[in-house]
Amino acid sequence: MKYRFFALLLIGFVSALLTGCGYNDFQRLDEQTNSAKSEVLNQYQRRADLVPNIVATVKGEAAFEQETLARVVEARAKATSVQVTPETLNDPVAFSKFQAAQGELSSALSRLLVVTENYPNLKANQGFQDLRVQLEGTENRITVARNRYIQAVQAYNVLARSFPSNLTAMLFGYSVKPNFTVQNEAQIATPPVVNFDKK
Repeated sequence: MKYRFFALLLIGFVSALLTGCGYNDFQRLDEQTNSAKSEVLNQYQRRADLVPNIVATVKGEAAFEQETLARVVEARAKATSVQVTPETLNDPVAFSKFQAAQGELSSALSRLLVVTENYPNLKANQGFQDLRVQLEGTENRITVARNRYIQAVQAYNVLARSFPSNLTAMLFGYSVKPNFTVQNEAQIATPPVVNFDKK
């Protein structure tokens, strides 16, 4: 009878300890982070799939700048060559390479769309306009998906750093996850120079 009482007391104590340790919260937040990551990758893939159609449409404009097209094709190749695994997202260096490749593709596509403004035939091409709308919609989806991922990682990292759940994190190896960063943070932080002087 005495052993049974102590066994029940021990079970109750261990259950209470596990309830407050955050283990289940780590599982839930890790799944949310993985789900949000998958959505980001899905949208990046959607964008990469649009690029060949855009390039093919733009190539139809005989005088179009070949260097701009080459940059887009090269940036897409780099972006799709970076294999993303769970290890990639937990390794800050690999994650940074992934971000850089996606940033290069974003930059090349932005440049392409700016340059197309100089070509009236492209602006009048309904197929190109449809692709442009799809690309702009995909860029918006990427922004939303990245924001959800950032929020999921933030919730996970807060749990990994907070007491007493940080003890559970150390015990089970739940390390802080890297998050998306702004590639040109220093440039964005610099206020623009406004000059009203007329020359």
